[in-house]
This record gives sequence, structure tokens and C-alpha cells, in this order.
Amino acid sequence: MEPELLTVYLIIGIYLVVTLLSGFIFYKRAQASPEDYFLAGRGVGLVVLFFTLVATNFSAFFFLGFAGAGYRIGYSYYAMMSFGTALAGLSIYGIGHKAWQLGRSKGYITPPELIGDLSGSKGLKYLYLTVLVFFTLPYLALQPIGAGIILEQLTHGQIPYFMGASGLTAFIVIYVFLGGMRSVAITDLVQGIIMFVLILLAVWFIAGDLGGLAAANGKVYRIRPELFGRGGAGNYFSPEKWFSLMLLWLFCVPMFPHMFMRFFIGRDVRSLKVSTVLYALVPFFLFICPVTIGVLGHLTFPGLEGKAADQILPMMMNAHAPGWVGALIMVGALAAFMSTLDSQLLAVSTMITRDIYLPLSRKKVSFSQQILAGRIFVIVFAALGLVIAWSPPDTIFAIAKQTFTGYAVLFPATVSLLYFRQTNALACILSILAGEFILFGLYMKWIPEEWLGGFEPVIPVLLIASIFIVVGNRIHRKRF
Repeated sequence: MEPELLTVYLIIGIYLVVTLLSGFIFYKRAQASPEDYFLAGRGVGLVVLFFTLVATNFSAFFFLGFAGAGYRIGYSYYAMMSFGTALAGLSIYGIGHKAWQLGRSKGYITPPELIGDLSGSKGLKYLYLTVLVFFTLPYLALQPIGAGIILEQLTHGQIPYFMGASGLTAFIVIYVFLGGMRSVAITDLVQGIIMFVLILLAVWFIAGDLGGLAAANGKVYRIRPELFGRGGAGNYFSPEKWFSLMLLWLFCVPMFPHMFMRFFIGRDVRSLKVSTVLYALVPFFLFICPVTIGVLGHLTFPGLEGKAADQILPMMMNAHAPGWVGALIMVGALAAFMSTLDSQLLAVSTMITRDIYLPLSRKKVSFSQQILAGRIFVIVFAALGLVIAWSPPDTIFAIAKQTFTGYAVLFPATVSLLYFRQTNALACILSILAGEFILFGLYMKWIPEEWLGGFEPVIPVLLIASIFIVVGNRIHRKRF
């Protein structure tokens, strides 16, 4: 084996071993109760809470998706994503602090538990659960997709795409299986720090090899000036699209089940408040990095189209950095994938265990049986994610946008239930069904795209969902 590849394997191996140790460290503490395994005993402090909120949300979409979108669209993608994600800090705290208060007083562990109890409706609870699980699966699959791409590029094809995706997924299953939320939270801390430092290092190395950041951008500007405009290449970001995507991040981010469950784990509400403020600041400093790499990719790899552009970050590292540096920086990308996938697996398995297995079980389920069920479902959903990753259907950005819109449909019903006591459960059910039906109709082309008027699907979807909530609640109050 070439010395350079040996170094690549060594760096990746050291990182994986260090990560795995956290699973063993927290194995015994995770056995105490379901709250310990699923929510880390509700005792996560400020520093870990901040990093687990950030790391669990910045995933394969952040590293590969942002770089790919930067290549296809340009710097306007950074502006939209940084402002949109920062704006999402408002909704994260708006949903999060109410969820934290109710979780503390009522003992909720999953979002459907909270929604079902507030509404008094099992039908709404299971509909809410169904939507969360359904849209988590394609988002979950993005992580092994990203891992497979990275490992294949790093090892020059010695580890094929699907073998890399499967191997890393199996590795994540092990430490989630062992330590639950405690392992996930502490690895998010480590992975978040690694991710921040190494994405900055990636830009430094690539720009340096291209003659400096200013010079490299000047070269790109001369051949692709549209990448520097407000609208991006092909005027991708029309005012309607810009407005749509800004609202999408605002309404969808707190609805991610792996984000929602983090509202329950904080030691106190101050930790959540400060974490939310810091979360809103991070995108302005961090998001520019992968987008810049994508834009500069036109100098080294011109003419990439579609899904091929999603590989631009590892391709640029291979082209402009020594092998060991590329391996080190790609560990940051692996950290981003792993910190999201472990959280998604734990969140979905927790919901299935608590909201389906536990209520439907005819016998009393012990703490250890709940934890065992959660571990089994971790394996099941990891396998389902790999099935989707076997043949990715679209670009990472396109997959993420569709799943995020599906999550956003839940926002009006969630806010109404958290803040208005007289919210009608039937109105919430109709709101979710109507919103998802519009989204499905647009996806299947039953509803002509021209009807959107240039807006993204999130606008009509949220409009319809909100109308059902408002009208349904008014009718309910007049009748009763």
C-alpha cells in the first residue's frame, strides 16, 4: 500500500477509535432509565448542548451539499443559507423553551408524546409520528451517501461508495447502541469542534494552492461572473425563491425530530437560550467555507453537472492538499455526517419505542426492555437508510429541500398546540393532511409548477396548513 494511503487509513482509524470509546464510557450510565438512555438524564449543560444542537444539524448537507450548491449556484447560496439558518434560531427558541418546560413538568421524551398529550388525540399523535418518520428516512440516508462519497474519494476507490457508507453506518450504530443520548451528545461536542476547525483549514489549503483566496476568486469571476451575483448562476435565486427558502429554514429546523428531542435534554432553560443565540451566529462564519470551495472548484474541475458537483469538496482536497491533510480535513466531514446520523437514528428509534412499542405492548415493559427495543430500532432504521443510499435519487440539495418542506408542515399545528390552549385536534390533523397532500401533489406533478408563481412549495404548503389551523380553531370556539 502507498505510504500516502496508509496515512489516510491511520488518521481515519484513530478518529473512529476515539469516537467509539465514548460509547463504552457511557454504557453503564445509559442503563439507569429510559430518560438516561434516550435523553441523557435531562442534564446536558450549555457547552455540550450548543455543540449537539449545531453538530446534529450540520450534516452531509453542510459539507457536500453546500459545496455542491456553491459550485452550481455561487456565493448567493451562502447568503441565503446563513441568514435563513440564523433566522431559524428564533423558531428554535420559540418551540424549544416551551417544549423544555413541558418536558420537565410532564416527563415527555418524544415530540409525539408532547403533541398527543397537549391535543388529547391519539390520531394526531400517530399522524405527527408518521410524518416525522417518513421524512426522516431520506434525510437520514443523506449521511451514509456523504460518507460513501468521502471514503471513496479519500482512498482513491479502494473503499467503494456503498462499502464506505455501510461500514460507517455500522460503526455509528455501535456507539449509539451502547451509550444512547449521552454518547451522542459527547461525540457531538468532539465532532463539532473537529468540524469547525477542519473546514476552515480546508479553505486555507485549497486557496493557498490556487494562489490565494483573492486571486483564486478573481480567476473564477473572469470565467463565471454570475457565481458572484445576488441571483446566482442562471438567476437561480429569484426574489420569490429567496423568500421561500428563508421561510423554509425558519419553519422546518425545529421540527427535525433529532432537534426537537434536544429541547428536552437541557439542564436549564438558560442553557437552551444561550445555545440558541450562539446557534444563530455560527452560520455567518462557517457556511462561507464549503460554498467557497465549491465556487473555486470551477478552476480545477470545470463542467460538473447535477450530482457530480456534490463530490467537489473531496475532489478539491485530493487535488490541492497532501494526502494526510486531505484525510484530516475529511475527518471533519465524517464528523458532520456522524453527528447527524447518530442523532437521527436515536430520535427515530426512540419515537418508535415510546410511541408505538410501549403503548401497544400488552405486558408491562421494563426500563431494560425499552432500551433494548430502542437499540433494535436503531439497527432497523440504519438498514433502511442504507437501502435509500444504495441508489441516491437526486442531488443532496434537492433531497434536503423536499424533506425539509415535509417537516415544515408540522409547524403551524405545533405552535398552536404549544401556545393556544383551545387548539382543536381535528384542525391540526386536517392542517397536516392538507399540507402534505399539496406537497405530494406538487412532487407528483398533479399540481402544475406554474401555479407556484416562482415560489418554492413551502409557501403554498404552509399557507394551506395555517389556514386549516386558524379556521378550524375559530369554528371550534364558536361551537363550544
